[in-house]
Order: sequence, then C-alpha cells, then structure tokens
Amino acid sequence: MLGGDPNQLLRRQDPKFKEAGLDPAKAYSAAEVVDLLLKNGYLMERPVVVKGQRALIARPGEKVKELL
Repeated sequence: MLGGDPNQLLRRQDPKFKEAGLDPAKAYSAAEVVDLLLKNGYLMERPVVVKGQRALIARPGEKVKELL
C-alpha cells in the first residue's frame, strides 16, 4: 500500500537501530524488513496512515494532507 522501497519503514536514525546490530547504510530486502519489524517493532517508522487503498508514513504530520 505504501509503494516504493520497504526500507522507508525502518527508523534508521533511532539509536536502538544500531543497538540492535543493524547497519543504517544497508538496503534491506522486503523479507528482511518484515523480519526486522516482527522482531523489533519499535523500529517501524510511524505513524502510518491508511485511507482506502493508499497508505503513507505521515512524518512530518502535514503529509496526511496528501491522503485527503
């Protein structure tokens, strides 16, 4: 629903990203992103806003206007 690169779902700037032993410069595959988020849900970029068949990461908050 978000389209694009699944890596956009990762909070690479969060100190916990490196603490988890992850490389902020690495491009993870879609399967790796899913696995990372299942194990470390706190690393998911949020909020994710869904309207109908579209979704976006609403950061900054003004991006929500794109769905309206």
